[in-house]
Order: sequence, then C-alpha cells, then structure tokens
Amino acid sequence: MGSASIGFQSGISARFDRNLNLRSDITVSSLPCKVDVSRKSFLSAATSTHNKEISNRARVCSLPNTDEKLETPLLDSIETPSQLRNLTVKELKVLADEIRTELLSVLWKTQKSVKPSLAAIELTLALHYVFRAPADKILWDAVEQTYAHKVLTGRWSSIPSRQKNGVSGVTFRLESEYDSFGTGHGCNSISAGLGLAVARDIKGKRDRVVAVIDSVTITAGQAYEAMSNAGYLDSNMIVILNDNRHSLHPNMADGSKASISALSSFMSKIQSSQIFRKFRELAKAMTKKIGKGMYEWAAKVDEYARGMVGPTGSTLFEELGLYYIGPVDGHNIEDLVCVLREVASLDSMGPVLVHVITEEKRDAETANIVVKDRRTYSDCFVEALVMEAEKDRDIVVVHAGIEMDPSLVTFQERFPDRFFNVGMAEQHAVTFSAGLSSGGLKPFCIIPSAFLQRAYDQVVHDVDRQRKAVRFVITSAGLVGSDGAVQCGAFDIAFMSCLPNMIAMAPANEDELVNMVATAAYITDRPVCFRFPRGAIVNKNYLVPPGVPIEIGRGRVLLEGQDVALLGYGAMVQNCLNAHSLLSKLGLNVTVADARFCKPLDIKLVRDLCQNHKFLITVEEGCVGGFGSHVAQFIALDGQLDGKIKWRPIVLPDGYIEEASPNEQLALAGLTGHHIAATALSLLGRTREALLLMS
Repeated sequence: MGSASIGFQSGISARFDRNLNLRSDITVSSLPCKVDVSRKSFLSAATSTHNKEISNRARVCSLPNTDEKLETPLLDSIETPSQLRNLTVKELKVLADEIRTELLSVLWKTQKSVKPSLAAIELTLALHYVFRAPADKILWDAVEQTYAHKVLTGRWSSIPSRQKNGVSGVTFRLESEYDSFGTGHGCNSISAGLGLAVARDIKGKRDRVVAVIDSVTITAGQAYEAMSNAGYLDSNMIVILNDNRHSLHPNMADGSKASISALSSFMSKIQSSQIFRKFRELAKAMTKKIGKGMYEWAAKVDEYARGMVGPTGSTLFEELGLYYIGPVDGHNIEDLVCVLREVASLDSMGPVLVHVITEEKRDAETANIVVKDRRTYSDCFVEALVMEAEKDRDIVVVHAGIEMDPSLVTFQERFPDRFFNVGMAEQHAVTFSAGLSSGGLKPFCIIPSAFLQRAYDQVVHDVDRQRKAVRFVITSAGLVGSDGAVQCGAFDIAFMSCLPNMIAMAPANEDELVNMVATAAYITDRPVCFRFPRGAIVNKNYLVPPGVPIEIGRGRVLLEGQDVALLGYGAMVQNCLNAHSLLSKLGLNVTVADARFCKPLDIKLVRDLCQNHKFLITVEEGCVGGFGSHVAQFIALDGQLDGKIKWRPIVLPDGYIEEASPNEQLALAGLTGHHIAATALSLLGRTREALLLMS
C-alpha cells in the first residue's frame, strides 16, 4: 500500500495528479516595481503630541526563554490600519519585525504553535495597506493567521487580560468592525466572501471583498464548491491562497515544487497588471466575434501558455473560473503591495486568485516552543492502539482535522502503510473508513469532536445505516480551554448516541480508555464511538497495560453510598468522585457510578440506582439531549419517575462558552466537583451548606 497519507501537497492538485506547492527555499530577486507610496508625514502636526505620548508608553516585549527586552515604537504608533498608509514600504518592513517580536513575546505563553501567524505578517500588512478596511471586506479562513490582523485593528492590548492562558488559538468572534465574518473551522472564507460580493452587487455598492484561505483549509471540499460557484457567478472578489507549505505526506515535503524567483515575481506582476488583463479581455472578445471554434482554440492556447508560466496545478483554478496570479513571495512587501494594488484597480475583473507563498520555517526555532511536560489521554490512546495493531494486522487509522496530534506520529512511524491522514476532509474520512471496513479492515477513524460535525451525513448514511464497523475516536471532547467555542466538543454525545446502530461509550480514566480501545477492536458487526478530552491523564506515571474488552452496555459502581447517586459519563466521573470527597467531609456518603455506555444504556444499573436512592444526578460534559436524556427516557418509560426517585441532569449550558482556562470553563458550565456537590446538598434540603460550598 505504501506510505499513505491522503491529500495533496499544499492541499492542491490539478486534476488530482499534479501537485501545486513550492520549494521551501525562497530565493527572491525582486524586479523593480513602482509602488506608488507617497511618503506622507509620519507624524503629522495634528497627531504629533498624541503619538509622542504613545511613544513614551511603548510596549517593552521580552522574547521567550530570554531576558532580552525589546521595544516596538513603530507598532505603538499604529492604532488603526488606515495609519499604515502613512508609512513607506521600508517602514512596513520594520513594522513587520516589531509585530513578529510582539507576537513571540505573548503567544508563546499559550504553548501553541505561533508559526502560522508569524508567516502571515507581511501578507496582513500588505492587505491592510492596499485595501480600505472596514469598507473593504477582508475575511480570514483560519484564526491561526489572524493575530497580526488583531494587532493592527486595536485589540491586542486587551487580549492577554481576557483569559489567563493567553490568546485564543482558534476562536475569532466578530469583535470589531474589521471582522467581516466569523472564522469557524476553516474553509468558509471563500463561500462567505462570495456571499458578501453578491450582496454588494445587488445593493449597488463598490467595496472590495478579499477572502484569505491557507493550504491546509483549502483541502476541504467546501472551498472548491465555493470557487466553482464564484467562477460561475463571475462576481468581483479576490481569493488569497496563503500557501504556507504544509503537506500531509511527509515524502512530499521535498518533492516537485515551483520556486519563487525573479521570473515568477516578474510574471506575477505582468499577470496582475491592468494592461495585460485588458489586452487579454480584448483578445477574448475578438475571438468570440470571429467564431466559437476560434474562441475555444484561443482559450486552450491561453490556458496552456499560462500553465507553462505558472506553477504546476495552477490551471486548476482557471478551470474553476478564477483568474490565477502567482506565485508571489509572501514575505516581500514590495511585491505583495504591487500585485494587490493592480488586482484592486479594476472595477470589473471577476474572481481572482492570488497565490502567495509564506514560509513558516523562518521563525521555526523561536516559534516552535510548545512544551509538553504531561502525558495526555491521547498519548495513552495511541499506546493502547499500537498494542492492538501489533496483534491485529487489520487495524488501520484514518485521521482528519486541521492538525494531527503529535502522539499519532508514534503509530504513523510504527505502521506507515496503515496510517492515513486526510487533512480537513472529514466527510471523505468517514466514507473512506466505511470502505476500508467493507474491504475487511478495522478502521479507527480519529476526528476531533467539533470537526466530526462536518461529516454527520456520512456517519448516518455511509456508516450507521449500513452497519459498517467503523470505530470513531472522538478527540477534544467537551470543553477545550483557550480554543473556546469553535473547537468545543459539546454535541457529539447527542448526535452520535441517537443513531440506531451506534455503540457510544466514554472512558472515565486511562484504564477505561485502554479497555475501550480493545472493545472497539473487538466489535465487527456495527459502528462504535468513544470520546475523550484534551489534557493530562489521571495517573501521570501511567504505564499502559494490555486492554481487556468491556461487556457492551455494562456500567459499574465505584463507591457505594445512600440517598444520592451520582452517575457520571466519561471524564465527568472524576468530578463526581471529587464531589464525593467534598460531601464526605460534610458527613454524606453518596454513590458514584460510571455509566461507561450512553448507548446501549446499562438499564440494570440505572434501575438499581433509582430503586436504592432518593435522588439521581447524571453528569456529562455535553449538551442537552445527550447521556442524561437517554437516562430520562428510560426511567420515564420504566416507571421509575412514578416512584420516589427524583432526577437532576448536569450538562453543558445551552449556549457557547468562549475561551478561558479549562478550570474557568468548567466553573462557568457548572461542572466542577463543587457544583455537583452543591446540587446534591440542595436536593437534600441543605441549601445553606450548598451556598457555602460555592462561595
């Protein structure tokens, strides 16, 4: 089978057989391009006093792992993007360095990769330099690239104070007039941008629409649907492909790529120039008048010629109906400004795609500073899966999402022929897994909870309805801290457990996770899913033992008590145990049970809890309609609610919880051990103690 990551280098392939990506060695020899940047007075008389005050309170940034203090005076003089147009291109370069320093000084504290934002700094400056936001609409496809945009639009100083863990890694709410559309999981910028462009045309306005998409999110099918529709509608809009050289296949990293050179720079400027584009339109009009055959022949010649000049695969965009320009060096501000100004200059151009090459490796040594000092549930899962795969050659892994968890590299290296990374192609991942199952393999389809939502139709029709034995591994389940509501896995319990043939389970700790991996490998007649959260495992010194399959639909009682029963699902079992500890100090001994399964529900366990207790509290890190709803359905039909039992559910609130630390999010959601214990005390009539516990 060979090393088998599915996808395209840089996410693009013409006719899916030719790769479009560029060499990682940018060697730009810029040709002269007259960038008409008249130098206005940088500090005008009207604002000199104000800017002097700003200069006196300039930020002092410290780079990570160093005591060096650096000032950013030019950045501190910028309060709105319009002020960029007071700068020369040379000053823009200085400003880019200051923003890079500023980003490194703050973002490294989040322990996330900051490379995408660092790579997009010059592109961001050029966009705001040429286009007049917020009148012109700039849409971002991936929030990881937007931090320079946030710096320039007056929100940077407030971001670190918004949460203790630093800047949000994914969330991008409509915080200011400069945010034209909210960024979700990616691949939505072209669709939303086209909608804005059509709305502008209908309303008779003249603003520009610019949609930025990167080489990871463009692997998603929605991007191609949007480009195809944009070519058909022929509305004026600009798509910026920020090609940051990501490749799903490790062997492609040094493969055939077009290079940035003096020639490519020159040709990009020619392609974007008004004269060339007007001449091209004139030639098309003339060949139309001559006849259809002549027009089609000329179109083929044009496509062939541009394909010869452009990088491999560039004609794919032409075939979709977008005028391709590129590649352009994304770190050469002169070239970026020159090309973008030309693109923005024509009133009637249709959709245009500008292929910009950015280089994340430029700051790799400083930016790649994520520190991992704790073992995680994902580490435990991969080790357990490796053990199962060593015993069973039919086990394969399919992974989909923006980024691959580093722990999966272990499986990829151990079984390269049995590992498939498809990138942001969740729909394909699910149906591909169903096909693998039909072929006699045992696919483990690993998708973060929030991204599995994209592929729900395939889960229903291609897997569950056909009873395909796909094993869904739902990562990042529940609250996700600084990634906020966008990547929060709130809904998977509800939307997976409602499917007729699906087995839905969740481990309470690392032992149960290992056993559920073995359980999933054992099931061959229907689909199964299990979820686990981000973060550290319960036992930090945990050594993964061999997994033992769990009896399907069988929960367990962890602690025996009286009056109140706490029935937890998944990671919330640990919070139930914390609540038990708090209540024990108040003289109460409650029962704690681990449901293990949401479907099929352990009806014997639930019935026993109802018959032996006055109160039943179910606890889950999911939305309304999940585990608690299954319990309520059973006890209502079983007549348990007609007796003495009173039931209370604790679930995520009916709303979105934005970025905060994990502990803060749990507190906001009412899912901490204190909240669970307070609920139990309230049910027992000990309201004052409940209030004291929460104070």
